Amino acid sequence: MDQSTAYAICAFNDIPSQRAIGFHLMILGEDGEPRPWPIVIVRWGKQVFGYLNRCPHNGVNLDWERNQFLDGNGTRLMCGKHGATFELGTGNCVNGPCKGESLTPIALAVLDGDICVTGVTLVEEDEAACEEEV
Repeated sequence: MDQSTAYAICAFNDIPSQRAIGFHLMILGEDGEPRPWPIVIVRWGKQVFGYLNRCPHNGVNLDWERNQFLDGNGTRLMCGKHGATFELGTGNCVNGPCKGESLTPIALAVLDGDICVTGVTLVEEDEAACEEEV
């Protein structure tokens, strides 16, 4: 994996401030095989935070409905299954059965107005389509 590769996920302005959006991507695993990689990206003003969309308590996706990641106050990520809440900037669980654990962070960069993931190798749609035809 080339640490300098960045994959544009969406435009910075596609995520309104104080909102979180989920993405279903495919990543190349350590064994070279593609595997699902669900992530959530949070925008807070000019900052973006990314996490694997998996609760550390039991591995379920955080969103209870599509793109419903934030608690009622809109200030923390929340697991829809059991209500654990996580700090937006750190991913640390501050309340719930996984208190003291953390979400898995995703490296992000904002480049030329796009939110990009870095430090991983994604399976791009063209590659996946070619593999499906074989």
